[in-house]
Amino acid sequence: MEKLMKPAEYAKELGISRQAVYAKIKRGILTAKNVDGKLYIVVDTLNVKTTSVPETSQNITKEKKPEKSASTSKQNLSKDYKALLEAKDETIAVLKDTVKDLKKSNKQISTTLRGEIDLLKDAFHEMRNLYVHQLEYKASQEAIEVVTEEESVEVVEERWISVKKFFKTLGVKKEKHQEKLYKRLKKAFKAGDERLVKEEGKLKINANKHYEDLVK
Repeated sequence: MEKLMKPAEYAKELGISRQAVYAKIKRGILTAKNVDGKLYIVVDTLNVKTTSVPETSQNITKEKKPEKSASTSKQNLSKDYKALLEAKDETIAVLKDTVKDLKKSNKQISTTLRGEIDLLKDAFHEMRNLYVHQLEYKASQEAIEVVTEEESVEVVEERWISVKKFFKTLGVKKEKHQEKLYKRLKKAFKAGDERLVKEEGKLKINANKHYEDLVK
């Protein structure tokens, strides 16, 4: 007959670790079954005595117990020692496999992290280059706007005319009116009016300015 045991129960019964039990399963030393998603060890129970022992045989056994030889005890100790050694070897093998798996996992993690770091570096450089290009573009646009504003400003050159031409422009023909306006212009020039200048002793008037205050 077959009996199903949990790995923990089997390990406890043999006095070995669960890692050793899984190692035995992996190497095919033990047979295991998956029942409802759980792993069980298949144990052969044919040799396990389930019937009760007659009272007489029990008495005989009890009588024979004191007669056990030292060799039997040595054999039992030897078996226990071998079991311990086997369990130790299995545990060591499991630990070695675990260490290998950990090293492999760490290597994969390191490779993945290195790749992520490289990607972050590339992304940072791309963002920095993009930002620099944006700044350069913005600076160039501002420079163009400044030049455009400067070009759009009309440079008005000052145009100076004589008093006679000034009167003609105003349509002042009478001599008395002309003399009156001329006196006002001279007075304004002496007062520092920048609309009026003297060139070669003659009064000049800026034709680009307005003189409503003087001719009203």
